[in-house]
Order: sequence, then C-alpha cells, then structure tokens
Amino acid sequence: MVVLIVNADDYGLTRGVSRGILRALREGVVTSASVLAVAPGFEEAARELRDAPSGLGVGVHLAAVGEDPPLLPVSRIRSLVGEDGRFPLGWRAFLLRASRVRPAELEAELAAQIERVRGAGLALDHLDSHQHLHLLPKVRTIALRLAKRLGIRGIRVPRSGAGRPAGLAVWWLARRLAGAAARAGILHPEVCEGFDDSGRMTRDRLLAAIGRIERSGASSAEILLHPGEAADQERARYAWGYDWDGELAAVLDPDVRAAIARAGFRLGTYRDLPGGTP
Repeated sequence: MVVLIVNADDYGLTRGVSRGILRALREGVVTSASVLAVAPGFEEAARELRDAPSGLGVGVHLAAVGEDPPLLPVSRIRSLVGEDGRFPLGWRAFLLRASRVRPAELEAELAAQIERVRGAGLALDHLDSHQHLHLLPKVRTIALRLAKRLGIRGIRVPRSGAGRPAGLAVWWLARRLAGAAARAGILHPEVCEGFDDSGRMTRDRLLAAIGRIERSGASSAEILLHPGEAADQERARYAWGYDWDGELAAVLDPDVRAAIARAGFRLGTYRDLPGGTP
C-alpha cells in the first residue's frame, strides 16, 4: 500500500497559518507539518502543536532566506546575512552570496533552528527547507549531516515536472539530494508533488497530483501544501501571492479524501516510510 504524506509547510508563520494547518490536521487530509523556527508566531504555535492529534508528523522548515531574522546573533553568522543583519529574501539572492557563506556558520544557524523546535517538546521525523534551499549542494550536505547526527530519519526531496530550465535544474539537484540521502541512510518519499504548484495547490491541482502519484507506481509519496485561514492581516509582510485559504479548502474537500481512498493510499508520516534504509 502506498504511504502518502500530506505535509503543511510554514507552521508558525502567523497565527492564521498555524490555525489553518491545525484545522487541516484535525478535519482534513494533512498528516504532517513543517515548523518554521524563525517565524514570529513560533512560541504560541509550538504550544498548540503539542496538543494536536497524536500520530502527527513534525519536521523543521530550515530557513536561510526570507523575511524573518535568524536565531543566532549576527556576530556568529556574518556570512549568512546582509548589512541589515537579515537573511537574503529569496533563493536567487542566496545563490549570489553562496560562495561567501561559511559552512560552519550555516550549520550553527540550522542546528539552532532544529534545537529550538526540539526544545519546545516536539519530536521530529523530517527536515525540509524554506524555498527548498536544501537542494543546493552546500545546504544539502549540512542538512543531511544534521539529520544523521540528531537522529531525524527523513528529508524531503522536492521534484519538478516542469520542462523549463528551472524545472530541469530542480530535477538534476533532486537526483543528487536523493543519492546523498541514500548514502547517509536518510529516508525520503519516492515521489514529491507540490513544488510546481507551490502556494496554488487548490482542489483541482490536488486531485491531479493524487492521480499522478497513483500512475507513478511509487510505494511512498509526499504532497506539500501551504494552508492557512483567509482573514490574516499578519501575512501582509509576506508578499508571496499564495492562495492559503484555497489550499485549506482543498485539503478539507471530501472529494480529495475520496480520491485518496479510491487510489488505495494510506495517509501517514515520515515515520511510516517503508524500510529502515532508502
């Protein structure tokens, strides 16, 4: 039977995002959440997540880009931040400074984020990253090393089906991430959907993703989403253009649950991935 992980990213980003994800866990098909440790809503969100239904999968959404500040003092991670002491806003800006990023500083910051989530009493089963930055070689190496050292059994391998150059680059990087994860003994689902429709995984796109997984013949899969409540003024600082409430409606839709059942998928978490090795 195919294990299907339906993971909600950016838990803790805002109260509206966190409430939307918790509703998706309780009433919808979401089985797992990735916590953004640098987010302003982290503390309150972590308390609520501890009270979520048992069996929930929890991961860390590692961040070295974005609107939210790092955890460590600027003096310890000078190569990761600009003159304003902030991360670069996006992956393109990170790439421009990647050659100057000191691996020890990056590892210290990402380790601090993982420890903040663990310190809140949350048991972790996977790692992924903000804007999928762990596809990049320098971040990939550190993420896998931290997963192995800290006993985190899984990592996301984002996939793209797009034929454009960016999609081909993601395909190439994903192959290398999957190979490195296998050598490190870190598990990952065989298929990952949601990269190409990030922030726009509404009902029809979600149903199409379920169909592609069914046709793939894979034994495990992940669908990544970004559900959240509609009325959320705190999200105004994140100009991403995401359809948070549309994605929440999708994971609550009974047709989506019925499609998962018809396909014979078993909803689960990274703990349910088959085998002790990839």
